Amino acid sequence: MILFVNACVRKDSRTKRLAEHLISKLNDEVTEVRLKDMIFPVADEDFLNKRDKLLRNKSFSDPMFKQAADFSKADTIVIAAPFWDLSFPSVLKQYLEQINVVGITFYYGEDGVPVSMCRADRLYYVTTSGGPIYDDSYGYGYVDALSDAFYGIKNRTLIKAEGLDIYGADVEKILQDAEDEIDNLFR
Repeated sequence: MILFVNACVRKDSRTKRLAEHLISKLNDEVTEVRLKDMIFPVADEDFLNKRDKLLRNKSFSDPMFKQAADFSKADTIVIAAPFWDLSFPSVLKQYLEQINVVGITFYYGEDGVPVSMCRADRLYYVTTSGGPIYDDSYGYGYVDALSDAFYGIKNRTLIKAEGLDIYGADVEKILQDAEDEIDNLFR
């Protein structure tokens, strides 16, 4: 099962276009999580107390943990996140906070090192940007680090199309080149 974490908000999102092209190559059942439609809880003291109590009691069936459970069960993860203001959309950070759950997506080993509980062996991170992405660590790098250290996803691929809003850019060619890159992953 493919979990498609969609952080795109625009109807004609260029990032979503590339992600859908990728998903068409994967040939598996897709579950889409549209982050723009989600309402994330405020992480105030009441929320944290409730979450801590549920974790202590191992009450992992609580609806609060549904996103984490779905992430943990996925075989492949596709994240579509446009590059805005030197990072990914804030809803993706909120989503990552919801899925980072001790006892569902990872646990701490005796040495204090996180041990993955996730099934996925592959993560694709798809992004587009109007200008150049100067440093991948502002967007993809964060997800890459979590995927490695906490979720145990060893095969991670960044797919990006950048410079789309630079004056004179051939937007269609840049997007087509990214789609060709995706196609080459499956040859």
